[in-house]
Amino acid sequence: MVRLLRPLVRGTTYTRLLHLWVPMLVVSLWILIDDTRMWAPAVALAPLGLIAGVRGGERLQAQWLLLPGGDDTGFSPGPSVTWADRLRTVVWLEVRMALGWLVTFACVWLPITAHWLIRLASGHEIDTFAGTIGPHWAYALLVPVPLVALYGAVVGLGALVTAAARTLLGPSPAERLATLEERTEQLLERNRIARELHDSIGHALTVAVVQAGAARAAGDPDFTDRALSAIEDTGRTALEDLERVLGVLREERRPVSARPTLADADRLLESARSSGAKLDTEVTGPLETVPGPVSREGYRILQEALTNVLRHAGAVPVRVRIRVEDSTLGLEIRSPLAAAAPGPGRGSGLRGIRERAALLGGHASTGPDAGDWQVHVVLPVR
Repeated sequence: MVRLLRPLVRGTTYTRLLHLWVPMLVVSLWILIDDTRMWAPAVALAPLGLIAGVRGGERLQAQWLLLPGGDDTGFSPGPSVTWADRLRTVVWLEVRMALGWLVTFACVWLPITAHWLIRLASGHEIDTFAGTIGPHWAYALLVPVPLVALYGAVVGLGALVTAAARTLLGPSPAERLATLEERTEQLLERNRIARELHDSIGHALTVAVVQAGAARAAGDPDFTDRALSAIEDTGRTALEDLERVLGVLREERRPVSARPTLADADRLLESARSSGAKLDTEVTGPLETVPGPVSREGYRILQEALTNVLRHAGAVPVRVRIRVEDSTLGLEIRSPLAAAAPGPGRGSGLRGIRERAALLGGHASTGPDAGDWQVHVVLPVR
């Protein structure tokens, strides 16, 4: 019994009732104008539902009144995108008005009926359209019937209009696809930011650790000064990258062109040299012709490869080859194989290299090769 009466103490029951009454306000005004054409408001709803913005307004009403406080209502506020959405909006408006008529009838006539039954049971006559009804005590037994019917109408029609709203105002297949694409873009952006932080901050910390260790071992004041200068430059660059990435997280509009490209590779190579790596660098082809996205990802791949060399092998000879051809950009980084080098399938940095290459339609191979550790990447430039 308590469970049956529980909807009476829920605010949702009455907000849904209010939602069904809203269209009846227009009907009540129309009755003052012309009470012979009660169907006119329902006809006027058809062209109204074809307006794109109406769907968004109806969704907001449904979210606030039918499902107040819900974390996941299933509604995505916004205008109609396709004509199918507009037709669904028309059907929704007609269904809402029809259910509004039913609940208004129930809320008006069922309490009146209960009042009549009470008067009949108490010895009063009632004049109706069908004639006069005489009093009788037995009418008291029928008083709960219209009240129970009123309860069922308010709760049942509220649940029915909520189900209709989920069906007719819920996302269409096109909207679901758009939402999925947006979510995918967000996940890709998060992954890109994670790679940016890993590459930039990881490289800076690796250089700082290597330089600090080398300076302590050397015991040479001049070398220590150079090491501290390299740590300062690398740390400043890392802070700039960190600020840019945090700007993306704060949704600030920063130009993508601010990210480093292969044209800035000299700064990266000099940082590796200052950490003790003996670089043999060869650049073939015009780097300025490489498209921006490819050049930016190529820079990060080169940065991660050099970071891995410094982290796992230390100050060793490194051969760097950058080749720009008609349709491809090739990157090759080779260094002596260290005992602690990760295997070809391990390491988040190596995985990031392969992911970057795959997103651009290229391919990357990492692992031991002829006694060296090799990172070989080929990216399409057209």
